[in-house]
Amino acid sequence: MANERMLMKGNEALAEAAVRAGCKCYFGYPITPQTEIAAYMSKRMPKCGGVFLQAESEIAAINMVYGAAATGVRAMTSSSSPGISLKSEGISYAAGCDLPCVVVNVQRGGPGLGGIQPAQSDYYLATKAGGHGDFYIPVYAPCSVQEMADYAVKAFDMADKFRTPVMILSDGLLGQMMEPVVFPEITDNEPEKEWACTGHGNKRRHNIINSLYLKPEELEESNRERFKKYEIEKAELPEVETYLTEDAEIIVTGYGASARIVRSAVNAARAEGIKAGMIRPITLWPFPEKAYADTVETAKAYLVVELSMGQMVDDVRLATSCKRPVRFFGRTGGVIHTPAEILDQIKLIAKEELK
Repeated sequence: MANERMLMKGNEALAEAAVRAGCKCYFGYPITPQTEIAAYMSKRMPKCGGVFLQAESEIAAINMVYGAAATGVRAMTSSSSPGISLKSEGISYAAGCDLPCVVVNVQRGGPGLGGIQPAQSDYYLATKAGGHGDFYIPVYAPCSVQEMADYAVKAFDMADKFRTPVMILSDGLLGQMMEPVVFPEITDNEPEKEWACTGHGNKRRHNIINSLYLKPEELEESNRERFKKYEIEKAELPEVETYLTEDAEIIVTGYGASARIVRSAVNAARAEGIKAGMIRPITLWPFPEKAYADTVETAKAYLVVELSMGQMVDDVRLATSCKRPVRFFGRTGGVIHTPAEILDQIKLIAKEELK
């Protein structure tokens, strides 16, 4: 039943939603803490006429996605931080060929092998350096199991709409936690893909999927055309949640799992008479700059909370045009903030900035 509430892990909810969204090919490789996605797809895909294949490596998996996407089918891969680094070349190839696909990153601590605990230290990788060359891809950052499902569906729709890879940037906390989820009603939003390589039978032009341009002027023109598309994405895609920001003097901002803890700290601050609010970016690229610009005249200070040494903080400073102090509070290596720790930071800002 479409509206049945089910108790599921975040990873499994995302995988089920992807199947319901029409994903026909999944290629992956095991790595903690995302392996449940691959395990779930291995059981589910054959039952719905899809293809599951555990590749010999992360590099092979993303190139299989490239091949499947070139035929026009909905294709997905998933991994955790080190595996996404290995996939970055293939992501660039897909972006250079304007191929729609979905890449899921269930982040873990780094750099290097790091650890298997939750982290948010792949923000730069996702939003600034998803691979080599001039390109961007939309990045969604869910903060609940329900959103893991919702944005899996949306990622496929937006990938097709804009002919682009789309990343879902999760983390080990969201991937492993269990919450009730209701799967969204699915409508057939797949467009006709006249560009796909499906065999032409001499009835249409011969489609070629390729990102190689030997003439520099042609590559430049290709990049310029793609950046025109990015401007449309910047206008249409940004999503954000605001909470108690109307009169907030201190705005705390975090994404994904961190935002859940931020909300608790904001409520605790309000209980103590401190006018705190929250901005939660849902799209990390395009970044929802307007939400910050709209508050910069009333807020006195901003606090950025991340499970990293500080990456999204740069985008917040840019979005506020450095008109207000922007402080950072991060935990890293898999250590997770507590609401009390964030509340202490809010109190410190109230003491020093709201005199």
